[in-house]
Amino acid sequence: MLTTAALTGCERGSSQGPGESSTGPSGCPAVQAEAEAAVARAERTDVPWNGPADGPRAVPGKTLVYVAQTMTNPGVAGVAQGVREAARVIGWDVRVIDGGGTPAGIQAALSEAVALAPSGIVIGGFDPGSTAQQVARATAARIPLIGWHAVASPGPSARPRLYTNVTTDVDDVAAVSAQWVIARSRGNAGVVVFTDASIPFARHKSDLIRKGLAACAGVRLLAYENIPIPDASTRTPREVSFLLSRLGSRWTHSVAINDLYFADAAPAFRAAGKKGSGPPFNIGAGDGDPSAFQRVNSGQYQAATVPEPLSLQGWQITDEFNRAFSGRPPSGYVAPVHVSTADNSAGAGSWNPSGYREAYRRIWGR
Repeated sequence: MLTTAALTGCERGSSQGPGESSTGPSGCPAVQAEAEAAVARAERTDVPWNGPADGPRAVPGKTLVYVAQTMTNPGVAGVAQGVREAARVIGWDVRVIDGGGTPAGIQAALSEAVALAPSGIVIGGFDPGSTAQQVARATAARIPLIGWHAVASPGPSARPRLYTNVTTDVDDVAAVSAQWVIARSRGNAGVVVFTDASIPFARHKSDLIRKGLAACAGVRLLAYENIPIPDASTRTPREVSFLLSRLGSRWTHSVAINDLYFADAAPAFRAAGKKGSGPPFNIGAGDGDPSAFQRVNSGQYQAATVPEPLSLQGWQITDEFNRAFSGRPPSGYVAPVHVSTADNSAGAGSWNPSGYREAYRRIWGR
């Protein structure tokens, strides 16, 4: 079993050692079989549109401000692009304000957004609790707020007050990421987890990933690396080099809460003479941006991604605002979890369920 120290982790680039497997070479047959079935379901590509089929017609003349945690986060940027695209179709104006990845920058960006008095504001990938004063001002001004990865669960939030939060189900994303490692390793793996513990959503996801990995006694958590996303480009290569020298061949798999860690890790892997096709075999538990697909499809230091359907989620955010402006409840839609690999992505640079654009156009009368 994993040791308590391995499950607890530490809040910097961690230095805890591995727990020892109690099962020997057989791994965890029952858990492995369950993991293989779950991953096979998630790798299906014939996923039809199962989102809303009806809703209010387009409300004219609205303006949105998308406040981004940082536009260097490919997921945040991808959703922003989806909002822009959907807004052009529905006939609204969109402005994006970049928080730059710092608490002060995000607070200033949201303050600016509220001062613009738009019809609605998107909380793009940051904790609304870190901007409580600005959120309170927006609420007082009756500006609806919609989050993307803003809180741990999809749907409306009372504290902080969000009309809805758009995300896949983090429990499902974390579970299938851990199951992919268990299935791929046949229940025997040494794993490093990368996270940003400054973001509650990301910290919750990585905690769930560790819990999922612990279900298999043959999987050892070797390290828990807490690297803030804005610092990833500078810190990740250094931390990865250190881990490679310390862990050696024991490091067989990695899970990151965001694909961008593997973009930043690639130079360190390459400098150490590691093959792009692994080991370690790396899976990103979000966000599935085009660069992640490029690494997966070319076998360059990333074997799989659990992508957010970023474009779809931008369209969904726009539709949810239209429901808010119409005095209607949120749609309740949550996109299904998916695993993309070189085998099932067919060279694509993103993943979205088919038919969402047509469905939203029909709803809006566009």
